[in-house]
Amino acid sequence: MIDHIEIPVSDLKVSRDFYEKAFLPLGFKVSFGEEGRFWAFDLAGKGLFEIYQSKGPFTKIHVAFRVKTRDSVHEFYNAAIKAGAEDNGPPGPRPKYTPNYYACFIFDPDKHNIETVHDKWGEE
Repeated sequence: MIDHIEIPVSDLKVSRDFYEKAFLPLGFKVSFGEEGRFWAFDLAGKGLFEIYQSKGPFTKIHVAFRVKTRDSVHEFYNAAIKAGAEDNGPPGPRPKYTPNYYACFIFDPDKHNIETVHDKWGEE
């Protein structure tokens, strides 16, 4: 299990504001950090997602957050789009991955590809 993941951002304030809004339906909140350096979001007690100020250039990354319901996929997508995300794949089935894979994809302010996924392995 991963304890935490850390991604670079070009504007820490913009990214913190974005993730606070996008993570609201998932219950992920800022746990600690330091103004101008980094912020760590608590992933409901299952690890940390950290953003840190970087001057770049940096490689874009993909992070997928597993959620408990398909509704959570929609709620995250809607909150992220409202917070300023760019659509990279609306909520829906992705059977090319697994038969029950249901996900959405957005680009955050730095064009990182952020996904939420609900997948019941082996269920029909």
